[in-house]
Amino acid sequence: MNEVLLVKHAVGGRTFIHTGNNPLEYFVSNQGEGWRFIIKVGLDENVQEILKWKTELNVFLFQDYEDLPTKKIWFYTKGIVDYNEQAQELSIEAESKIEYVPDEFSK
Repeated sequence: MNEVLLVKHAVGGRTFIHTGNNPLEYFVSNQGEGWRFIIKVGLDENVQEILKWKTELNVFLFQDYEDLPTKKIWFYTKGIVDYNEQAQELSIEAESKIEYVPDEFSK
């Protein structure tokens, strides 16, 4: 399975992080009722924009399988969005998600 992480502006649709185009190390963990994303990234313009628009973010995971259609997981952010400059880690919390297979909607 190949996985791509995207962090986008919910209103304008601008993509701030796309690990398919710019590979970054990241971790996703279940935090009780929600999820936490830790992304290893330097403090660049995109991270500054994420912090600026932290109440208007969507996070996606695209999971590509050899023998199955791509699955998309859409996370709705709520909670902490912050940057640890010393560790060079961006943290994003999400409270809910929707999993879907786009191919199922095009039939």
